[in-house]
Amino acid sequence: MEIGIAVRSMGPQSSRELLLACVQAAERAGLADIWVQDHLAIPPDDAEGSGGRYLDPLTTLAWLAGKTERIGLGTGVLNIPYRAPLPTAKAIATVQELSEGRMCFGVGVGWMQAEFNALGVPRSHRGRLTDEGLAFIRRCFEGDEVEANGQPFLFLPRPTCPPIYIGGGAPQALERTVRFGDGWLPMGGDPKKLAPAIRELHDRASAARRTQPPEVKLMTALRLDSREAAQEQLAAFAEAGVTSVIHALRYDTIGEFEAVVENLAPLVASTG
Repeated sequence: MEIGIAVRSMGPQSSRELLLACVQAAERAGLADIWVQDHLAIPPDDAEGSGGRYLDPLTTLAWLAGKTERIGLGTGVLNIPYRAPLPTAKAIATVQELSEGRMCFGVGVGWMQAEFNALGVPRSHRGRLTDEGLAFIRRCFEGDEVEANGQPFLFLPRPTCPPIYIGGGAPQALERTVRFGDGWLPMGGDPKKLAPAIRELHDRASAARRTQPPEVKLMTALRLDSREAAQEQLAAFAEAGVTSVIHALRYDTIGEFEAVVENLAPLVASTG
């Protein structure tokens, strides 16, 4: 089972120096991937924890692509209704091209009403906009010539489409995963609750004649106070059908982050 980690692309922890130090520490430790968050318009009365400071995820990953060599670069998650599909597809292709195929494209529908207000996008349309956006992005990676609004155009560079991981809960996220995704990206930590949802996902994929079951990347917090407890967690997740774990954490300094990475490294080696 692969293990990745979420890095803070928000708040004071998203400074250039700290962000880069954390990502490079994760790469040195052999973690599979790092994941950044997506918010565009935090209202003043809901800024606790971040101060309203968020880096743009795709711009951040493009910068990190030039500062790393191996580690995967993930959006956890990019909210599809927040952005026009064509420039979004172009930015994704650019990150994928410049990172030599290391992007992991986690997507979501968005949830914060204030952000939809700021964008002038009805929140009630988020499901439809997500499906339309994903369908268009998929088409962009299928051929050099694409059409939008009746206008044919060349979509180049056109690297391999990054794997798409659908965030959110059942049943909508499961249906969307089968239609558009390579995997599901849930949040949580209870294998007993995950197992039936993953079985449902596999059943839906089989009914849709998918040749392989979708991956399941779980974003959760591992119990790093005890290696044995963490290993038991990973074993329980694997039994439930999880294929990789993204460790989510809070930290303020590089020392705190490195301490977590030091505890994750043996788990990476043991799950190899």
